[in-house]
Amino acid sequence: MSATDYDLIVIGAGSGGVRAARVAGGHGAKVAIIEDFRVGGTCVIRGCVPKKLYVLASRFHDEFEDARGFGWRTGPVDFDWGALVAAKEKEITRLSGLYEQTLAKNGVALIRGRASLIGPDSVALSDGRNLRAPHILIATGGAPALAPSVPGIEHAISSNEVFDLPVLPKRLAIIGSGYIAVEFASLFVRLGVQTTLLYRAGLPLRGFDEDLRKHLAIALAQSGVDLRPGVSPRRIDKSATGFNVTLDDDSVLDADIVLAATGRRPATNGLGLDKIGVAMRDNGAIIVDAQSRTSISSIYAVGDVTDRINLTPVAIREGHAFADSVFGSTPRIVDYDNVASAVFTTPEIGAVGLSETAASERFPNIDIFETAFRPMRATLSGRSERVYMKLVVNADSQKVLGAHLFGPEAGEMIQLVAVALQMGATKQDFDSTMAVHPTMAEELVTLRTPDRQLRREQIT
Repeated sequence: MSATDYDLIVIGAGSGGVRAARVAGGHGAKVAIIEDFRVGGTCVIRGCVPKKLYVLASRFHDEFEDARGFGWRTGPVDFDWGALVAAKEKEITRLSGLYEQTLAKNGVALIRGRASLIGPDSVALSDGRNLRAPHILIATGGAPALAPSVPGIEHAISSNEVFDLPVLPKRLAIIGSGYIAVEFASLFVRLGVQTTLLYRAGLPLRGFDEDLRKHLAIALAQSGVDLRPGVSPRRIDKSATGFNVTLDDDSVLDADIVLAATGRRPATNGLGLDKIGVAMRDNGAIIVDAQSRTSISSIYAVGDVTDRINLTPVAIREGHAFADSVFGSTPRIVDYDNVASAVFTTPEIGAVGLSETAASERFPNIDIFETAFRPMRATLSGRSERVYMKLVVNADSQKVLGAHLFGPEAGEMIQLVAVALQMGATKQDFDSTMAVHPTMAEELVTLRTPDRQLRREQIT
């Protein structure tokens, strides 16, 4: 090969890397992308896509129960875990194939193997070859982070393995309370698994609005999840029937499977970054500037490996902006304000903008508009499900600073609310928008007076 083999070498074929490679190829660059696993990355192969499929599968549990309240007479039903796993595998194989086709259509060379950096413009492949390019993009994403301080943690599985369990466990212990932990707790309990959630904090889902966290805890408990706040595992031991998890309150929990969902870390091990002087944080995250450039000007990084905002759409936007800036002569940076997020528990959480706590720290006067109610479906099904909605407003400018939703399809609703916040919508803009009735979303445009009494009484 020539001294410079490609214009761009991308390490990692996840969402951010594939988007960057495709767009750069579309701009006429000669691009290679290196991947040692399946194309598609965490989101497609072992993250958002299979998880959402499993969430949808779990919700049929509630659908069958609710149908009776609407006059349907249903007979006995059962659940086939193997059939779900097989259907999931077929779908992610299809999606991975589409990613490969997209790369090929844009002239991107897909190289199978592992890669490490040996210079500012040089990459060593696991097959012994060396490649060179004036631009290198690292998009290796993240990996599950287990708790090494817990003896026996090697017996636990991570979210990588949970999708392909050979049999559905009867008893599942989940360590953690982030979005991965609460989503799996919510879905497995609906598949008939005795599910226990162990977490050190008083409420699950740290970092989200406090009221959302309270409503989520109530909903998880009502669904049958055994919540153990303030409790952590002391050790994990094998037993005759599975595992014994000894907790720091001296109790012992029996489980068939222990799922460690205690966060993720940037996947930078083995890349050789320290050897060539790429600056990193203590957790292994690559430090980048607003243009996603590292401390070495020819090397860039996007997505979870930078530990900025670890969401698939953010990685895609960063990869696209990089390719346009470097190869498309249209420099731009990513706007991280008003990035919406969803947590696919049942019910769902949707959030965008500032939480009440964060807004109070930044603005002297804020107003809180909120409501809690039973969704129409629950009036006939008899389910105890509740919907909660909150708008955080700057009392001086009347600009809406944040929106926080808990209820069915909150993930769908928050996407559209995010458009309004990105445009700088005020509370008057919400008020002047005509409601669509009867919907849950209409509550967002009919909130008129901050209801402090509701705030005191809604959660006990």
